[in-house]
Amino acid sequence: MQQSTDTIVVRSSWRALVAAIATISAVGVAIGLGIPLLSVILENRGHSATMIGLNAAVAGIASIVAAPFAASIAARLGVVPTLLIMLLIGACSFFGFYVFSDFWVWVVLRVFLHFALTMLFILSEYWINTAAPPEKRGLVLGVYATVLSMGFALGPWLFSRIGSTGITPFAVGFGIIIFAMLPVLLAWKESPDFHEEEHVPFAPFIWAVPTATAAVFVFGAVETGGFALFPVYGARIGYSEADAALLLTTIGLGNVLMQIPIGLLSDHVQDRRKILLVCALVGLAGMCILPFITANWYLVAGLFFIWGGVVAGLYTVGLAHLGSQLTGRELASANAAFVFCYAVGMLVGPQALGLGMDAMGPGGFAVSLAIFFAGYALLVGSRLIRRRN
Repeated sequence: MQQSTDTIVVRSSWRALVAAIATISAVGVAIGLGIPLLSVILENRGHSATMIGLNAAVAGIASIVAAPFAASIAARLGVVPTLLIMLLIGACSFFGFYVFSDFWVWVVLRVFLHFALTMLFILSEYWINTAAPPEKRGLVLGVYATVLSMGFALGPWLFSRIGSTGITPFAVGFGIIIFAMLPVLLAWKESPDFHEEEHVPFAPFIWAVPTATAAVFVFGAVETGGFALFPVYGARIGYSEADAALLLTTIGLGNVLMQIPIGLLSDHVQDRRKILLVCALVGLAGMCILPFITANWYLVAGLFFIWGGVVAGLYTVGLAHLGSQLTGRELASANAAFVFCYAVGMLVGPQALGLGMDAMGPGGFAVSLAIFFAGYALLVGSRLIRRRN
């Protein structure tokens, strides 16, 4: 009888994992499509890189606002109803970019879109962490990161196929987000309980594991800023719209192949900060090499494949470390802090890259990203040295 009960629990956990991973990965496809799509349209309308970066950075503001409210909203409405409401808000906001063309209306739409997306990420990742078997957490999070990366890779590929004109890209994004409701509905009964009286404020957890929260801050800045400004960077150094989009796809493909090995490795390394340091140094090296190989598209594609896969380890390893250190209500609050730091990175990254490109020309793209990686490498290196001493 005990064995039968355990089997039911395991099956229920895996159904929950499949639902949460499938939902957030479908949203990842829409994000991968939407970020370069909106940047290219703004560039074609004559907006500066700084203004394009500002529009993208609004996503970070919305995420910062959303993170503190995720637990209380989910406690009041329930996890699944909250996910469904946020998916609907996200889908309508995405299609709104086609309906309206005014720059400042787009700013408002980005606020709604990324408020909803932040709620989706916090609650989905909490769902994944609570459903994952403790002894397989690294593997589960590696699978999650892999499938999510496939979504991010598929988004730019779709963009390269359907382009930036007409209703098609917006209708596709709307449909993908609406489709993400299906796995949530199928796993309604497996959603975690979320009681408001159990909620712990998330702010202290920003500093509880600084190398993890700083890692996700850097990743948020690099990912959002890079995806938002690379189409502009590519156009300014002579790449076609499709070629630039395909280079973003190679980053996503690197993520797809490397996150499970990185996740498994994190389960067998005593101090995960060493892996985080390697990820930062690879990120820094890639940006130092990029300006010298842009004339060869295939070399850039190969660099981005390796660079993107390793850099994404900042998120995977950081999240696995968080899940191994905390449980229950503390984990929920820590996950909110984790996403909050990612959101701050989303706010800072596009602005930093936009200002860098306006000040230094196209070369400012690689320089700005290199500064993020160098700063984080110094932080992790200093903490490793301090521990050794």
